[in-house]
Amino acid sequence: MFQPGFGETTIERYRRLDKIGTGTYGVVYKALDTSTNEVVALKKILLDVESEGIPSTAIREICILRELQNQHIVSLKDVVTTDDKLFLVFEFVNQDLKQFIDSFPKEQPIDPKLIKAFTFQMLQAVSYLHSKRILHRDLKPQNILVDSNQNAKLADFGLARAFQMPLRPYTHEVITLWYRAPEILLGTLEYSPAVDIWSIGVIFIEMVTKTPAFAGDSEIDQLYRIFRTLGTPSESIWPGVSKLRDYKKTFPNWSPTSLQSIVPGVELEGIDLLSKMLKYDPSSRITAQEALQHPYFRDLINA
Repeated sequence: MFQPGFGETTIERYRRLDKIGTGTYGVVYKALDTSTNEVVALKKILLDVESEGIPSTAIREICILRELQNQHIVSLKDVVTTDDKLFLVFEFVNQDLKQFIDSFPKEQPIDPKLIKAFTFQMLQAVSYLHSKRILHRDLKPQNILVDSNQNAKLADFGLARAFQMPLRPYTHEVITLWYRAPEILLGTLEYSPAVDIWSIGVIFIEMVTKTPAFAGDSEIDQLYRIFRTLGTPSESIWPGVSKLRDYKKTFPNWSPTSLQSIVPGVELEGIDLLSKMLKYDPSSRITAQEALQHPYFRDLINA
Protein backbone atom coordinates (compact mmCIF):
# COMPACT_ATOMS: atom_id res chain seq x y z
CA MET A 1 0.00 0.00 0.00
CA PHE A 2 2.82 2.42 0.79
CA GLN A 3 5.75 3.25 -1.41
CA PRO A 4 9.22 2.27 -0.19
CA GLY A 5 10.24 4.11 2.94
CA PHE A 6 6.65 4.77 4.04
CA GLY A 7 5.52 3.17 7.25
CA GLU A 8 9.01 1.98 8.18
CA THR A 9 9.74 4.66 10.81
CA THR A 10 8.40 4.96 14.35
CA ILE A 11 6.46 7.89 15.72
CA GLU A 12 9.29 8.64 18.19
CA ARG A 13 11.18 10.13 15.24
CA TYR A 14 8.76 13.09 15.26
CA ARG A 15 8.68 15.47 18.24
CA ARG A 16 5.46 17.47 18.47
CA LEU A 17 5.89 21.21 18.86
CA ASP A 18 2.44 22.81 18.53
CA LYS A 19 -1.12 21.85 17.73
CA ILE A 20 -2.02 23.75 14.56
CA GLY A 21 -5.45 22.45 13.62
CA THR A 22 -8.30 19.99 14.09
CA GLY A 23 -10.16 18.36 11.22
CA THR A 24 -12.95 15.85 10.75
CA TYR A 25 -10.69 12.84 11.16
CA GLY A 26 -7.84 14.01 13.34
CA VAL A 27 -5.50 16.61 14.74
CA VAL A 28 -2.62 18.33 12.92
CA TYR A 29 0.60 19.19 14.76
CA LYS A 30 3.71 21.12 13.90
CA ALA A 31 6.52 18.66 14.61
CA LEU A 32 10.26 18.21 14.30
CA ASP A 33 11.74 15.32 12.36
CA THR A 34 14.57 14.55 14.78
CA SER A 35 16.51 12.58 12.15
CA THR A 36 16.75 15.55 9.75
CA ASN A 37 15.93 18.56 11.98
CA GLU A 38 13.22 19.44 9.47
CA VAL A 39 9.91 20.93 10.61
CA VAL A 40 6.94 18.91 9.34
CA ALA A 41 3.17 18.79 9.69
CA LEU A 42 1.94 15.68 11.52
CA LYS A 43 -1.67 14.65 10.90
CA LYS A 44 -2.89 12.23 13.57
CA ILE A 45 -5.84 10.00 12.71
CA LEU A 46 -7.44 7.82 15.39
CA LEU A 47 -8.19 4.27 14.29
CA ASP A 48 -11.29 2.36 15.32
CA VAL A 49 -9.67 -1.02 15.83
CA GLU A 50 -13.02 -2.56 16.85
CA SER A 51 -14.69 -1.89 13.50
CA GLU A 52 -13.54 -0.11 10.35
CA GLY A 53 -9.88 0.44 11.20
CA ILE A 54 -8.30 3.05 8.95
CA PRO A 55 -10.93 5.55 7.70
CA SER A 56 -11.54 5.29 3.97
CA THR A 57 -10.76 9.00 3.58
CA ALA A 58 -7.26 8.45 5.00
CA ILE A 59 -6.63 5.47 2.72
CA ARG A 60 -7.80 7.50 -0.26
CA GLU A 61 -5.65 10.48 0.73
CA ILE A 62 -2.53 8.30 1.08
CA CYS A 63 -3.10 6.43 -2.17
CA ILE A 64 -3.65 9.63 -4.12
CA LEU A 65 -0.88 11.73 -2.56
CA ARG A 66 1.82 9.09 -2.97
CA GLU A 67 1.22 9.28 -6.74
CA LEU A 68 1.49 13.08 -6.95
CA GLN A 69 4.61 15.14 -7.51
CA ASN A 70 3.85 18.80 -8.14
CA GLN A 71 5.29 21.99 -6.65
CA HIS A 72 1.78 23.29 -5.98
CA ILE A 73 0.55 20.20 -4.14
CA VAL A 74 1.59 19.55 -0.55
CA SER A 75 3.98 16.59 -0.37
CA LEU A 76 3.38 13.51 1.76
CA LYS A 77 6.71 12.56 3.33
CA ASP A 78 5.93 9.55 5.50
CA VAL A 79 3.19 7.36 6.93
CA VAL A 80 3.54 5.97 10.46
CA THR A 81 1.17 3.51 12.12
CA THR A 82 0.75 2.50 15.75
CA ASP A 83 -1.80 0.15 17.30
CA ASP A 84 -4.57 2.77 17.42
CA LYS A 85 -3.29 5.73 15.40
CA LEU A 86 -2.20 6.60 11.89
CA PHE A 87 0.13 9.54 11.28
CA LEU A 88 0.56 11.26 7.94
CA VAL A 89 3.72 13.36 7.72
CA PHE A 90 3.57 16.33 5.35
CA GLU A 91 5.87 19.16 4.42
CA PHE A 92 5.18 22.03 6.82
CA VAL A 93 3.59 25.19 5.40
CA ASN A 94 3.06 28.02 7.85
CA GLN A 95 -0.41 29.24 6.84
CA ASP A 96 -3.41 28.62 4.62
CA LEU A 97 -5.04 31.01 2.17
CA LYS A 98 -7.85 31.84 4.60
CA GLN A 99 -5.31 32.94 7.21
CA PHE A 100 -3.40 34.83 4.53
CA ILE A 101 -6.54 36.72 3.44
CA ASP A 102 -7.47 37.48 7.06
CA SER A 103 -3.99 38.86 7.76
CA PHE A 104 -4.73 41.94 5.66
CA PRO A 105 -6.30 45.00 7.34
CA LYS A 106 -9.97 45.43 6.44
CA GLU A 107 -9.41 48.34 4.04
CA GLN A 108 -6.23 46.98 2.42
CA PRO A 109 -6.78 44.95 -0.76
CA ILE A 110 -4.54 42.03 -1.68
CA ASP A 111 -2.10 42.89 -4.47
CA PRO A 112 -3.82 41.99 -7.80
CA LYS A 113 -0.55 40.45 -9.02
CA LEU A 114 -0.59 38.09 -6.04
CA ILE A 115 -4.24 37.16 -6.65
CA LYS A 116 -3.32 36.39 -10.25
CA ALA A 117 -0.30 34.31 -9.18
CA PHE A 118 -2.31 32.28 -6.61
CA THR A 119 -5.07 31.64 -9.16
CA PHE A 120 -2.51 30.52 -11.75
CA GLN A 121 -0.81 28.21 -9.24
CA MET A 122 -4.12 26.66 -8.17
CA LEU A 123 -4.99 26.05 -11.81
CA GLN A 124 -1.55 24.51 -12.42
CA ALA A 125 -2.13 22.07 -9.56
CA VAL A 126 -5.69 21.26 -10.63
CA SER A 127 -4.66 20.84 -14.27
CA TYR A 128 -2.04 18.33 -13.08
CA LEU A 129 -4.65 16.53 -10.93
CA HIS A 130 -7.18 16.36 -13.74
CA SER A 131 -4.51 15.05 -16.15
CA LYS A 132 -4.06 12.23 -13.62
CA ARG A 133 -7.87 11.77 -13.60
CA ILE A 134 -8.21 12.93 -10.00
CA LEU A 135 -10.89 15.27 -8.64
CA HIS A 136 -9.98 17.24 -5.50
CA ARG A 137 -13.64 17.85 -4.50
CA ASP A 138 -12.91 20.15 -1.56
CA LEU A 139 -11.11 23.25 -2.79
CA LYS A 140 -11.51 26.16 -0.36
CA PRO A 141 -9.13 28.73 1.17
CA GLN A 142 -8.52 26.53 4.24
CA ASN A 143 -7.24 23.76 1.93
CA ILE A 144 -4.88 26.00 -0.04
CA LEU A 145 -1.58 26.45 1.80
CA VAL A 146 0.65 29.51 1.30
CA ASP A 147 4.35 29.06 1.95
CA SER A 148 6.91 31.68 2.97
CA ASN A 149 7.70 32.39 -0.70
CA GLN A 150 4.01 33.07 -1.41
CA ASN A 151 3.51 29.85 -3.35
CA ALA A 152 0.08 28.22 -3.18
CA LYS A 153 -0.13 24.47 -2.52
CA LEU A 154 -3.24 22.29 -2.58
CA ALA A 155 -3.79 20.23 0.58
CA ASP A 156 -6.34 17.93 2.25
CA PHE A 157 -7.12 15.19 -0.25
CA GLY A 158 -9.54 13.32 2.04
CA LEU A 159 -12.43 13.84 -0.38
CA ALA A 160 -10.36 13.47 -3.56
CA ARG A 161 -11.01 10.54 -5.83
CA ALA A 162 -10.08 9.12 -9.20
CA PHE A 163 -12.61 9.51 -12.00
CA GLN A 164 -13.25 7.71 -15.25
CA MET A 165 -14.87 8.57 -18.56
CA PRO A 166 -17.73 8.18 -19.11
CA LEU A 167 -18.56 9.62 -15.70
CA ARG A 168 -20.09 7.38 -13.06
CA PRO A 169 -22.38 8.51 -10.22
CA TYR A 170 -20.46 9.97 -7.28
CA THR A 171 -21.51 11.01 -3.80
CA HIS A 172 -23.51 14.22 -3.40
CA GLU A 173 -21.83 15.05 -0.07
CA VAL A 174 -18.66 16.71 -1.33
CA ILE A 175 -17.13 20.19 -1.38
CA THR A 176 -17.71 22.60 1.48
CA LEU A 177 -21.08 24.31 0.87
CA TRP A 178 -19.80 27.81 0.01
CA TYR A 179 -17.54 26.43 -2.74
CA ARG A 180 -19.91 23.76 -4.10
CA ALA A 181 -20.78 23.90 -7.80
CA PRO A 182 -24.44 24.46 -8.77
CA GLU A 183 -24.74 21.12 -10.57
CA ILE A 184 -24.03 19.34 -7.27
CA LEU A 185 -26.38 21.66 -5.36
CA LEU A 186 -29.08 20.78 -7.90
CA GLY A 187 -28.59 17.07 -7.32
CA THR A 188 -26.47 15.72 -10.15
CA LEU A 189 -24.43 12.65 -9.26
CA GLU A 190 -22.43 12.49 -12.50
CA TYR A 191 -20.21 15.51 -12.07
CA SER A 192 -16.91 16.27 -13.77
CA PRO A 193 -13.59 18.08 -13.13
CA ALA A 194 -15.60 21.27 -13.74
CA VAL A 195 -16.61 21.19 -10.05
CA ASP A 196 -13.01 22.04 -9.07
CA ILE A 197 -12.94 24.94 -11.54
CA TRP A 198 -16.10 26.41 -9.99
CA SER A 199 -14.44 26.31 -6.56
CA ILE A 200 -11.38 28.18 -7.87
CA GLY A 201 -13.65 30.84 -9.38
CA VAL A 202 -15.35 31.35 -6.02
CA ILE A 203 -11.95 31.52 -4.27
CA PHE A 204 -10.84 34.11 -6.85
CA ILE A 205 -13.74 36.38 -5.80
CA GLU A 206 -12.89 35.86 -2.13
CA MET A 207 -9.28 36.91 -2.66
CA VAL A 208 -10.46 40.14 -4.32
CA THR A 209 -13.25 41.04 -1.86
CA LYS A 210 -11.73 39.33 1.22
CA THR A 211 -15.14 37.89 2.05
CA PRO A 212 -16.78 34.61 0.92
CA ALA A 213 -18.67 35.09 -2.35
CA PHE A 214 -21.64 32.83 -1.58
CA ALA A 215 -21.92 32.21 2.16
CA GLY A 216 -25.09 30.14 2.30
CA ASP A 217 -26.37 28.46 5.45
CA SER A 218 -28.21 25.66 3.61
CA GLU A 219 -28.23 24.20 0.10
CA ILE A 220 -31.26 26.24 -0.99
CA ASP A 221 -29.82 29.43 0.53
CA GLN A 222 -26.54 28.67 -1.26
CA LEU A 223 -28.34 28.28 -4.59
CA TYR A 224 -30.30 31.50 -4.10
CA ARG A 225 -27.13 33.46 -3.30
CA ILE A 226 -25.56 32.17 -6.52
CA PHE A 227 -28.75 32.91 -8.52
CA ARG A 228 -28.94 36.48 -7.18
CA THR A 229 -25.43 37.13 -8.48
CA LEU A 230 -25.28 35.09 -11.71
CA GLY A 231 -29.00 35.00 -12.50
CA THR A 232 -31.40 32.07 -12.24
CA PRO A 233 -30.28 29.38 -14.72
CA SER A 234 -32.57 28.35 -17.57
CA GLU A 235 -32.53 25.79 -20.37
CA SER A 236 -31.27 28.45 -22.77
CA ILE A 237 -27.98 28.92 -20.89
CA TRP A 238 -27.77 25.49 -19.27
CA PRO A 239 -29.36 22.75 -21.40
CA GLY A 240 -30.75 20.01 -19.16
CA VAL A 241 -30.84 22.06 -15.95
CA SER A 242 -34.60 21.63 -15.54
CA LYS A 243 -34.13 17.83 -15.49
CA LEU A 244 -31.76 17.87 -12.51
CA ARG A 245 -33.17 16.21 -9.41
CA ASP A 246 -33.45 19.30 -7.21
CA TYR A 247 -34.38 21.86 -9.86
CA LYS A 248 -37.71 23.59 -9.17
CA LYS A 249 -39.83 25.50 -11.68
CA THR A 250 -40.79 27.72 -8.74
CA PHE A 251 -37.26 29.12 -8.28
CA PRO A 252 -37.38 32.95 -8.18
CA ASN A 253 -36.25 34.46 -11.49
CA TRP A 254 -33.26 36.72 -10.80
CA SER A 255 -31.32 38.59 -13.47
CA PRO A 256 -27.51 38.37 -13.48
CA THR A 257 -25.37 41.04 -11.82
CA SER A 258 -22.33 42.46 -13.60
CA LEU A 259 -19.20 40.61 -12.46
CA GLN A 260 -17.30 43.89 -12.63
CA SER A 261 -19.43 45.15 -9.76
CA ILE A 262 -18.68 41.96 -7.78
CA VAL A 263 -14.88 42.15 -8.18
CA PRO A 264 -14.11 45.85 -8.59
CA GLY A 265 -10.64 46.71 -9.84
CA VAL A 266 -10.02 43.38 -11.59
CA GLU A 267 -8.77 43.86 -15.16
CA LEU A 268 -11.11 42.93 -18.00
CA GLU A 269 -9.19 39.73 -18.82
CA GLY A 270 -9.67 38.64 -15.21
CA ILE A 271 -13.41 39.31 -15.44
CA ASP A 272 -13.55 37.24 -18.63
CA LEU A 273 -11.70 34.33 -17.01
CA LEU A 274 -13.97 34.48 -13.95
CA SER A 275 -17.07 34.41 -16.15
CA LYS A 276 -15.74 31.27 -17.84
CA MET A 277 -14.94 29.56 -14.49
CA LEU A 278 -18.42 30.35 -13.17
CA LYS A 279 -20.43 29.20 -16.19
CA TYR A 280 -23.51 27.32 -15.07
CA ASP A 281 -23.29 24.56 -17.67
CA PRO A 282 -20.35 22.39 -16.51
CA SER A 283 -19.77 21.17 -20.08
CA SER A 284 -19.14 24.81 -21.11
CA ARG A 285 -17.04 25.74 -18.08
CA ILE A 286 -13.40 26.42 -18.91
CA THR A 287 -10.97 23.59 -18.12
CA ALA A 288 -7.88 24.10 -16.00
CA GLN A 289 -5.63 23.56 -19.01
CA GLU A 290 -7.58 26.10 -21.07
CA ALA A 291 -7.57 28.58 -18.18
CA LEU A 292 -3.78 28.46 -17.94
CA GLN A 293 -3.62 29.77 -21.53
CA HIS A 294 -6.07 32.62 -20.86
CA PRO A 295 -4.88 36.17 -21.72
CA TYR A 296 -5.31 37.13 -18.04
CA PHE A 297 -2.14 35.15 -17.33
CA ARG A 298 -0.22 36.51 -20.34
CA ASP A 299 2.49 38.11 -18.17
CA LEU A 300 2.95 34.87 -16.17
CA ILE A 301 3.01 32.65 -19.26
CA ASN A 302 5.63 34.84 -20.89
CA ALA A 303 7.69 35.40 -17.73
